[in-house]
Amino acid sequence: MEITRIFDLLPYYLETFEPKDDVLAGKEDGKWIKYDINKYVEIVNNISYGLMALGIKKGDKVGTILGNRPEWNMLDMGIMQTGAVHVPIYPTISESDYKYILNHSEVKYVFIEGKELLKKVEHILPEIQGVKDVYTINKHEGVKHLSELIELGKTNENETKLKSLMSDVAPNDLATLIYTSGTTGNPKGVMLSHNNIVSNVLAIREIVPLDQNSRALSYLPLCHVFERVLIYLYASLGISIYYAESIAKIADNLREVKPDMFVTVPRLLEKIYDKIIDKGRKLPFLKKMIFFWAIRLGLKFKPGGANSCIYRFKLKIANKLIFSKWRVAFGDNIKLVVSGGAALQERLSRVFTAAGIKVLEGYGLTEASPVISVCTMEEDGVKFGTVGPVLTGVTVKIAEDGEILAKGPNIMLGYFKEPELTKESIDNAGWLHTGDIGHLDEEGFLKITGRKKLIFKTSLGKYVNPQIIENKFKESPFIDNMLVMGENQKFAAALIVPSFDHLKQWCEYKEIEYTTNEEMIVLPRIKKRFLKEVTKYNEYFGKAEKIMKYEVMGKEWTVDNGELSASMKMKRKFICEEYREVIDSIFS
Repeated sequence: MEITRIFDLLPYYLETFEPKDDVLAGKEDGKWIKYDINKYVEIVNNISYGLMALGIKKGDKVGTILGNRPEWNMLDMGIMQTGAVHVPIYPTISESDYKYILNHSEVKYVFIEGKELLKKVEHILPEIQGVKDVYTINKHEGVKHLSELIELGKTNENETKLKSLMSDVAPNDLATLIYTSGTTGNPKGVMLSHNNIVSNVLAIREIVPLDQNSRALSYLPLCHVFERVLIYLYASLGISIYYAESIAKIADNLREVKPDMFVTVPRLLEKIYDKIIDKGRKLPFLKKMIFFWAIRLGLKFKPGGANSCIYRFKLKIANKLIFSKWRVAFGDNIKLVVSGGAALQERLSRVFTAAGIKVLEGYGLTEASPVISVCTMEEDGVKFGTVGPVLTGVTVKIAEDGEILAKGPNIMLGYFKEPELTKESIDNAGWLHTGDIGHLDEEGFLKITGRKKLIFKTSLGKYVNPQIIENKFKESPFIDNMLVMGENQKFAAALIVPSFDHLKQWCEYKEIEYTTNEEMIVLPRIKKRFLKEVTKYNEYFGKAEKIMKYEVMGKEWTVDNGELSASMKMKRKFICEEYREVIDSIFS
């Protein structure tokens, strides 16, 4: 059958793939709880019946505040089958953002994971107009539970009416409102239709060489369109979906599940690589020599069969001695890792691919449902330092000022209740103005060079692209994060967040007693080490781009503390306000 609406994936799955017991799987109390397709569809239909009994009709908004778990999929499909609009909300946002999104989206019912999340929002619910009731997924006394809605559905089964509601949903109807976490101002509600998302899924499907015998591990938030679309992709290919317990347990879950693929953001790959390097430094002398020989070899890897015979022979040795152990850490079955959401350091693409862990970098944004371009599995489908060729069905052109413009069936309907903002983003010819700067090379590969709004001019009239500088400096094992600034100032400066794990190991190696992060960063010897790193990486840049002054931070930037968005991007405005006194002293 043809897939034209998101929920068409369920009957398509029933028609296309052989039965298996792990279509969806989540871990509870240390055990994997698995669902076959029949149980999955049964629960989805009962959720739809329950929502119908509650009076939900086409166009109504239903919100979810959940982590990654099978119930997310069940609610997602159950909501959309009725013609209602799913509003997934990050579990990690601020109280003010919860209040804004719940009011702005006009949700009628909210499904919350459990007690901890309920505590974050229950006291603001009386201020939310239109919310009729709240359900939890984990049982909590005094609050309705998802099982009650399912039971309501069982006692109000109306297959004829549900089929009628489903047939009334057109491909171009609104399917979901996704609120961008935003780095400034209020979140924006991106309106995506069924066709927006389905077109993206079907285009990506052509480049993923996996089948119904494959498994995927999911850990990125499902309320982010990147992971969500990949979940639909897995369903369209019959791939089993296993939900990681948490970021902290990803390593354990990779070894248990042995996935064929997973989707990630560069930050996780950076941390994995740094841990691998740190372990390598602790090896006995001879093993350490072999380890870093393999690393140096991996960093010279060339895609597209461009490596020499001698190189390939050396790589076979490196694979047997070193890289095979990396693959075991990834579950020893990994075929494909897709990276998106931010720029991936080129060296990581090279070394992981050399190690037999193929990393495909892609580019997109929520407003494009989300993929605009992505590298592919073909021999000539990867070019390091780029985000691949433009996706089939999508058109890209570069504006005179270097901004990337995109057009296609994946481009959003607009911003909810924000017609003026929509006009600013999508011009009269239908081109989405991405806000990113880049270019297409002679082979059609897209390269991102920065964010248009982030490029600043110094008081001397020189333009500085902070993201290029930040990404280069983060190659240092000592630097976890970095914010470059200097608009209308005489020079570029930075706030630097150390990789405290690496700093501790370095101190241990140098026999320096480690007390607290705050105390360590002011030690003269530590200051001298960071000056060495800044001097080293400044050599890659011209005079106007060099970091002339900087401050090393005494704490990590996190989502919970507000410095990072839920999609792990820096909230630049928040950070600048948080460290206003520090920044003023840098430029004084």
